[in-house]
Amino acid sequence: MKIIFYPIIALLLATSSCKNVLDIEDLNSLDESKVWNDPNLVNAYITNLYPLFGNWIAGADGNSEQLVGISFPLDAVTVNNTAYKAWDYTTIRKINTAIHKVNESTGLSSDVKNSVLGQALFMRAYMYFNMVRHHGGVPYITVPQDLKKDDLQTPRNTTKECFDLLIKDLDAAIALLPATIEKGSEDYGRIDGNFAVAFKAKVLLYKASPQFNPSNPYGNAYWTEAHAANKTAYDRLKANGYALTEDYAQIAIQEKGPEVVFAVINSYPNKVANWDNGVRPGSESRGPASAVPSWDFVKTFPMKDGKLFSDATGKYHKTNDDFLQSYWENRDPRFDKSIVWNGKIYEVSGKAGKRQYTSVGIAADLDNFGVNPKAKTPSENLSRYSGFFILKNSKLSLKQTEVETQYDVDFVLMRFAEVMMNYAETANETGDFNTALDIMKQIRQRAGIEIGSDGKYGITASNRSEMRDAILAERNIEFCFEGHRFWDLRRARKLNTLNNTTKYGVEAIAINDNGTEMDLDVAVDLAKSYNLKENQFKYSVLQVPNTGNKVNLVPDTYYFFPIAQSVIDKNSKIQQNKDWGGTFNPTME
Repeated sequence: MKIIFYPIIALLLATSSCKNVLDIEDLNSLDESKVWNDPNLVNAYITNLYPLFGNWIAGADGNSEQLVGISFPLDAVTVNNTAYKAWDYTTIRKINTAIHKVNESTGLSSDVKNSVLGQALFMRAYMYFNMVRHHGGVPYITVPQDLKKDDLQTPRNTTKECFDLLIKDLDAAIALLPATIEKGSEDYGRIDGNFAVAFKAKVLLYKASPQFNPSNPYGNAYWTEAHAANKTAYDRLKANGYALTEDYAQIAIQEKGPEVVFAVINSYPNKVANWDNGVRPGSESRGPASAVPSWDFVKTFPMKDGKLFSDATGKYHKTNDDFLQSYWENRDPRFDKSIVWNGKIYEVSGKAGKRQYTSVGIAADLDNFGVNPKAKTPSENLSRYSGFFILKNSKLSLKQTEVETQYDVDFVLMRFAEVMMNYAETANETGDFNTALDIMKQIRQRAGIEIGSDGKYGITASNRSEMRDAILAERNIEFCFEGHRFWDLRRARKLNTLNNTTKYGVEAIAINDNGTEMDLDVAVDLAKSYNLKENQFKYSVLQVPNTGNKVNLVPDTYYFFPIAQSVIDKNSKIQQNKDWGGTFNPTME
């Protein structure tokens, strides 16, 4: 009897009937033919691969300007470390095994085969795409290699070959997957044709991008291909009922909403995530927040009219000094739904009327930020905090004791707004400025930005180049804390935006009506009853972290990360990328 080493524990995760599973006499020694001819076991196997889609990560945008922290100190990425390497051939082998075994199975119905193969082909493309956007072309292996019999010295496919194979896998998956899995279906959370079509469009957007076409970033022929795919995705999903969730704050909190294209299912107590525990102030969590917004990012949110505070043509124009003292006033409504600031109403854990404070000497030790010498206890958060916290996607009903174990909001991996913005980008680059403008207006209308006298919601772009910049800036706000920003800048070859930059936070010190500093004991008493408001403070900017390395270094070599030297040592046919001492060209050129 052949012994199979697949993760049989996955049987417990299967969404199908358990009847046949419970009939198996020995789960540690199974005839392989039984596994691949039993639909329950096959579905269990493919279910056990779904963790590859990830889950909520509080620091998903930690490598951009959105969050405090220096992700790229000197030599953060080298050929000898593991940082920013994507080389998961263990999961690829599991996927290839499923494809191979299901194809040769004689005991599965065609419906089961198609379902499993469609999911597996998509997963393979998803995994390889992540490798390609990290490194450029990689060995695109499509068979389950035998460690003893097969030649494992496989060279890298060119980047163009990888994109071609990605699209081939995705097209095959789309042909096999159910067109739509309804939000009320027991299969909700599995891959369907809508997600696959939208993801294919995203892959082609990357293929056309400046990252992969540095010498011809916006005139290459791949933009036409990308635009066709993105228009198809947009039209299809819109026809199938996908739409922007009315309230930006409810995109994830309202599970199975109209905007969700694909979500990783979380359900207490079986599966939870760590979002709230990572973003809440320490006094409302199980320890210090692990990710907090930077002042640099806070400034990038538009005002209510859709223009930056510094735009002299704006209705809410302010000088830098005036803005610092009233930054929360008249902002894009997404600001209020994404950021917690000093003195903001923050009714967490069921505390009606609660305000969150960050001022040292007033706020709890795990919440404070600042260097006010009058505070009895100095802040210990000067290297990790900024005076701001993340509100977006928080489940405020959770009590402090519950945030670590009961956050079970579904992780939204792709939403319709991304499909829209991808389409807007390709439309703009192929000459359809008006479509790009219309989509931008829809995004801002949902956000709650004022329409303005010209009906453009503060959008001032009037040509292709200006719209390109406007789309990138809009993505920064719309998808904040969702893990898009660094990859967007890299795809657009704008890493110089992050290079040689520092980050800042804002200290708050309570003041009297005449502007003098308030006695801290008085301020503490007011704060206890939440009667100390944000306009009763003066604000100043502090650099963070306050010790150690303070500058992000993001050189052009980071447009393609190196292959780990340990991989090359094991496989002499793997060439290193040309910017890292090798000869391999990771671009499409």
